Amino acid sequence: MMPRPVCTILAVNTGSSSIKFSLYESGETEELLFSGSLTRIGLKDGRFSVTDPQGRYIDCERVDAPDHAAACRHVFSWIKRHGPGMPDAVGHRVVHGGPRHTAPEKVTPELLASIAELVPYAPEHLPQALNAIRYAANELPGVFQVACFDTAFHSTMPPLAKLCPIPEEFRKQGVQRYGFHGLSYQYILSQLQAEGDQLAQKGRVILAHLGHGASMAAVLDGRSIETTMGFSPAGGLVMSTRTGDLDPGVVLFLLQEGHLDADALREMVNKKSGLLGVSGLSADMRDLLEAEVDNPQARLAVELFCYSARKHIGALVAALGGLDMIVFTGGIGLHSPEIRERISAGLGFLGLQLDHERNRNHSGVISQETSKIVVKVIETNEEVTIVREARRVLEGG
Repeated sequence: MMPRPVCTILAVNTGSSSIKFSLYESGETEELLFSGSLTRIGLKDGRFSVTDPQGRYIDCERVDAPDHAAACRHVFSWIKRHGPGMPDAVGHRVVHGGPRHTAPEKVTPELLASIAELVPYAPEHLPQALNAIRYAANELPGVFQVACFDTAFHSTMPPLAKLCPIPEEFRKQGVQRYGFHGLSYQYILSQLQAEGDQLAQKGRVILAHLGHGASMAAVLDGRSIETTMGFSPAGGLVMSTRTGDLDPGVVLFLLQEGHLDADALREMVNKKSGLLGVSGLSADMRDLLEAEVDNPQARLAVELFCYSARKHIGALVAALGGLDMIVFTGGIGLHSPEIRERISAGLGFLGLQLDHERNRNHSGVISQETSKIVVKVIETNEEVTIVREARRVLEGG
């Protein structure tokens, strides 16, 4: 059998105030060449950094990028100057695919127009992704580009799980539950499969991506059947700055009483709530854990986060009809044994028994041998998923 030819693929992951990028050689496996980011777009003291596969700095500088267009210019001009030549493909994380886009697709003018129509679905993310795709086309002319949709993973959810209980006239406009963090969940499943874990193919699994944005997915026999986020990434779990699930009556009250207009409401829901809103101190779980001994509001925010996670796990267990495994990932899920322990502490009724020493030592498996539920910790890598999906579309023409 001939070895798989090697090609270079650039993965681009745009956020509301950042751009992350990684260049890989894709052959039999994916080999990282360099990765970087430009953060704090639109704020003072933006930071641009690039590291090699060992984490050593190739470049690090302060960059004032007043908007996403300026950030794109800086990132793609750097890649063009310092990369090993023109990549074979560029893969982009696109947060929302709407009802039409349920698999990675080659970027065409028609696809860009279709994504532009979806901007009202995800106004915090889609304009930035479109910017990045257009700048890549300008700076790397003729390079094959692929859009990888974060919502695609959850397209396997049954119709009932996607349904929003509103009049049909609005549902026909694409208002339904979509789910997010799909590229992360796809990577975690691929890692479980690579480890030979049979539950990835035949089992009841909850994948918990706990980071600045936080969600969980219920995976039955390798397919998503339910998730905590819905129409937008603002629903579900309490998050760093997002509300999570919020009674629509609260939204109506704030609008009707003139406390907030639509723009201010969007700002509150996405950027001023969650851990930050409850604590009044920080959106960073590390800060809150450090402060909670002396700060009741910090402690309340941490407790609410863990309570919200346990409550949603219970709902997903009901959707799955039981539970065989939980996998923690994301910045908090990967690095905070304290949060993993607090979430797990309320799940003993399911037969979950955490091994405290394994958990403190960040072992791959942190449950006891006698636990009825396996609990794992796996580092996610959305960029590798983007590379794999981009290569698949590239090879398909």
